Amino acid sequence: MATYRITAFEKSGESIVDEQFEANSDLEAKKIGTEKLTTLGALDKTHRCINQTGKLLLFHP
Repeated sequence: MATYRITAFEKSGESIVDEQFEANSDLEAKKIGTEKLTTLGALDKTHRCINQTGKLLLFHP
């Protein structure tokens, strides 16, 4: 399993989520990240999900 990080912010800069999670693949991490953002109502907010080498998997400015 690999470690991934997801972050999301309000326009004011306030953090909505900043956490690490594990997944078996980048594809699974994208799915988990999208589910977390949807649950938090942050899918349309500024967000990103990266893998442990810094590769960008999800991004919304």
